Amino acid sequence: MTIKILVTGGTFDKEYMELTGELIFKNTHVHEMLKLARCKTEVKIRTLMMIDSLDMTNYHRGIILEKCKNSHEDRIVITHGTDTMTKTAQHLGEQITDKTIVLTGALIPYAFGSSDGLFNLGSALAFVQGLPSGVYIAMNGRYFSFDNVRKNKITGEFEELPSTNP
Repeated sequence: MTIKILVTGGTFDKEYMELTGELIFKNTHVHEMLKLARCKTEVKIRTLMMIDSLDMTNYHRGIILEKCKNSHEDRIVITHGTDTMTKTAQHLGEQITDKTIVLTGALIPYAFGSSDGLFNLGSALAFVQGLPSGVYIAMNGRYFSFDNVRKNKITGEFEELPSTNP
């Protein structure tokens, strides 16, 4: 089983620019992360874009959707910024039902050395192999269905939507 990894940027791939104090994008860290983790799963990595998810538009989501639909692989991991990850997951989940797609990201850039990204990437790779067809988000060792998840802006954690049952 080959897993397609689609890179879109997000905090996952940001680096600190010492001269300006800005967080910038250079190249994805996914290759290095997989090597460090000693990943033995067969993957194909494709960088689609390197942007902050707050800058992601419906145009960008259309590119992601097209690449997922046209992928020969039916198991796909997408690295994505956490701020709009649920929006992209919703967009994909409403249109793709025959593949297993897992979006993941990080709250701290991998380049900082104390990132949650390495763990999240490993979790996403494990979840994408075992979950049935559908679109999911994997963060902090948990997975969530695309239509039952939100990012808690206070805790910074992903969680299931509040139940509407009394």
